Amino acid sequence: MINVVAAIIKKNNYYLIVKRNRNKHLGLKWEFPGGKVEKNETFEDALRREIKEELDIKINIIEKFSEEKYKDAKIDVLLHYYFCTFKSGKIKLNEHEDLAWIKKESFNKYEFAEGDKNIVSLL
Repeated sequence: MINVVAAIIKKNNYYLIVKRNRNKHLGLKWEFPGGKVEKNETFEDALRREIKEELDIKINIIEKFSEEKYKDAKIDVLLHYYFCTFKSGKIKLNEHEDLAWIKKESFNKYEFAEGDKNIVSLL
């Protein structure tokens, strides 16, 4: 099982979601941004690094929100979700196809990656 971190970034009652790269597993599905935790890296450090690499922004990590296991034929992950706020920078999509700032009531209009579907219902 691989540890994966994800940022639930909220600003003015809008949540940041990103569309996965079409060439990756679960391509073109929406998700909360983040990625794999590397060896000797804390979850918080991994989350800051992944957000910087993927979106070229800095975030403030507020607190851990939840964990969710997800397994299919290709992956076996434990997702760690953190509430975050936007700190600085201008969002640049380095890996994703698209991004959206959406209100909670609009979550059902987007097709989320399997692991994130359950978290959406908890927000």
